[in-house]
Amino acid sequence: MDRREFFRTMTHYGLGAAWLLWGGRDTFAQEARTRAPDLVAVKGGGPDALFDAGIAALGGMKAFVHRGQTVVVKPNIGWDQPPETAANTNPSLVKRIVEHCLDAGARKVYVFDNSCDSWSLCYKSSMIERYAKEAGAEVVPANASGYFQEVSFPGARTLKKARVHELVIESDVFINVPVLKHHSGAGMTASMKNLMGVVWDRQFFHRNDLHQCIADACLYRKPDLNVIDAYRIMKTGGPRGYQSSSYDDAEFQILSADIVAADAAAARTMGFEPSRFGYIVKAAAAGSGQADISRLDVRRISL
Repeated sequence: MDRREFFRTMTHYGLGAAWLLWGGRDTFAQEARTRAPDLVAVKGGGPDALFDAGIAALGGMKAFVHRGQTVVVKPNIGWDQPPETAANTNPSLVKRIVEHCLDAGARKVYVFDNSCDSWSLCYKSSMIERYAKEAGAEVVPANASGYFQEVSFPGARTLKKARVHELVIESDVFINVPVLKHHSGAGMTASMKNLMGVVWDRQFFHRNDLHQCIADACLYRKPDLNVIDAYRIMKTGGPRGYQSSSYDDAEFQILSADIVAADAAAARTMGFEPSRFGYIVKAAAAGSGQADISRLDVRRISL
């Protein structure tokens, strides 16, 4: 596909069509598979249906959650915005993840974020609090320093210590559920950027080399599973979203245990090379994951 054809394809199909151009060892056509893929890309359905297909391709939620375990699900609930703005993670996706965790035998599932706007308004406006509770989760606040404990980040260059939410420290399973969107500072927000919401002092990141701090944030505890919500992608005006923001209704989702690979795939989905984003390059160099998608076993699913 030459450059001119590429842009015709992107214009016609939208950002989500970029999944076809990722490269990687595509296992989509194989009938017999001996192991789960490194990364799953699924498109063409609602948030819950996308997750059902994606998690099945990874071996089901029981591959990540065992009976009696506690799970913390970390969506983006940063903004006092309704779901249609795509400023926060889609509430239907959060609900479906909680349901899968409980069906797998989880003893308790917690949902939280260290919100940028008023936490109570964010939890309500995003509808995540309502949907997560309906699924059986315990939705907890993160609006006070008492919920956070200081930990060290081994191997970090800048973010050597930080106060991390106690649930990330104590829970058996950590599931990271960011929304994919434009970000005015980092360029793109996805899995790694979403980890800023588990730390008390987010402003430290902005004052001390944002890209390096985002990469360093992976060094304490990488999520067991990353699920990137690209059902509706905010292309401009992020991270909050404004009336002038532009969108792509991509109906897309990325799932991987590799946080760097997930963000590299997200970058491609946005139409960029992963190397455009400094934090992806730095996290890969630190050994936090694989940024070269051509080296991954990728499964693509169309619903």
